[in-house]
Amino acid sequence: MTANETVNETDNARAKALSGRIALVAGATRGAGRGVAVELGAAGATVYVTGRTTRGRRSEMDRPETIEETAELVTAAGGEGIAIAADHLDPDQVAAVVRRIDADHGRLDILVNDIWGADHLGEWDTPMWRMDLDKGLRMLRLGVETHIVTARHALPLLIRNPGGLVVEMTDGTLEYNSAYRRATGFYYDLAKWSVIRMGLAWAEEIKEHGCTAVALTPGWLRSEAMLEHFGVTEDTWTDGTKVDPHFAISESPAFVGRAVVALAADPDRHRWNGRSLSSGGLARVYGFTDVDGSRPDAWRYIREVQDAGKPADVTGYR
Repeated sequence: MTANETVNETDNARAKALSGRIALVAGATRGAGRGVAVELGAAGATVYVTGRTTRGRRSEMDRPETIEETAELVTAAGGEGIAIAADHLDPDQVAAVVRRIDADHGRLDILVNDIWGADHLGEWDTPMWRMDLDKGLRMLRLGVETHIVTARHALPLLIRNPGGLVVEMTDGTLEYNSAYRRATGFYYDLAKWSVIRMGLAWAEEIKEHGCTAVALTPGWLRSEAMLEHFGVTEDTWTDGTKVDPHFAISESPAFVGRAVVALAADPDRHRWNGRSLSSGGLARVYGFTDVDGSRPDAWRYIREVQDAGKPADVTGYR
């Protein structure tokens, strides 16, 4: 067998890794949710993608990305993408999404709880008593209550069959978030810590059904908004290091998507039940790479280099 034949065989195996699996990526309009949905599609899954922004209506985030675009990207990657508009603060809308999946397939194999949409509410480096209370409580509703509502309606379908996987998407690992993230502000810190706790809670409650739940974080994510902030595109992202040299450790949304695929395709994934995981950490275990062939280990870098006040140098971290 030639080298090219070996590569093609590996690509074909990867493309079929999740064939027949049914996934719901809640909050898949952009960023990590879109990256996860597309990579699940590339692995052959049928992926339902939900969010508030459609081609006919924008959410309060007021960004151009839509769930229809995400579904089309899933299908183009090799899966089947199905867009359903839903506000995950509305239990009736979420229940309708789950009923649709049940009616179509009678099962749910993968739930990725990635709802957020609250960056515009952030007040960085501000003491809690000086923060806008209404904005803070809205952030908790968008980042915590939505996850609870989604789990409440989706878990009964997921546990119907053993082997189901729940991924609670957050920002930061258990280790990193155990220290108060003062720079992000109280409400953001609480929201992201709560999601880690939910991963642990669901793990305890669904394990008797043969299912697995984890909390998962990307590193410094090159989301659409972050690329705009740095004035770059995914093709020119390294130019962002001129603004902040530590941007060199950033990763594409595909990287955390590949982490979810690796977990879902692992027959021994229950070993991770209840754990707080990162894309960089799982890449070391499963061997997947980012789109540029590297394996950025962002949270270790942030702790050991960026937060330590050292000059930017990704040697040994990428």
